[in-house]
Amino acid sequence: MTAKRSQPAGRKPRADALRNRERILDVAKQAFARSGAETSLDEIAKQAGVGPGTLYRHFPTRDALLEAVYRTEVDKLAAAEQKLAQDLPPIEALRAWMLLFVDYIAAKKIIAPALNSLVGGQAKVVEASRTQIWAAIRALVTRAIESGDLRKDLDPIDLLGAIVGVAHVPVTPDWEQSARRLVDILVTGSRAVV
Repeated sequence: MTAKRSQPAGRKPRADALRNRERILDVAKQAFARSGAETSLDEIAKQAGVGPGTLYRHFPTRDALLEAVYRTEVDKLAAAEQKLAQDLPPIEALRAWMLLFVDYIAAKKIIAPALNSLVGGQAKVVEASRTQIWAAIRALVTRAIESGDLRKDLDPIDLLGAIVGVAHVPVTPDWEQSARRLVDILVTGSRAVV
């Protein structure tokens, strides 16, 4: 029997391990959306092209995988704020991020039933992510106010609340289109009066 080699502390994961983790998360997101929290983890591993051992090495429990799927979506949304702020004028960066927020809500609505299976429910996961989302919208709104594009009394959380509100009306097939239209209405209505 050979001793199992452990990774030295502080060493970065290998590129193939990172690719495996990303593939598992992508497949898991779709599988949980399609079949709920009880989706077979072995099936997720198979669809991701990895062995069950690889999946469990990255995500030792179903809860760990569910939480990682959700946190990955939040991390992508938070990272987009910086990229958009670099690449676009302030008002356009805000608009683009708000459209990504609509996509995030769509993913959350799909994953939410699965997140409810976590110990403590989805509240503990969502609460931990709220800070990242609020920081992103605040940074974008502050930048747009400072550029003179938006009115000075705008509360960034009001923008998020309006979009979330559209997402929570009784589910209709076109709620995402309504939310996207609302983004344009909110941005236009929040412009600074000159």
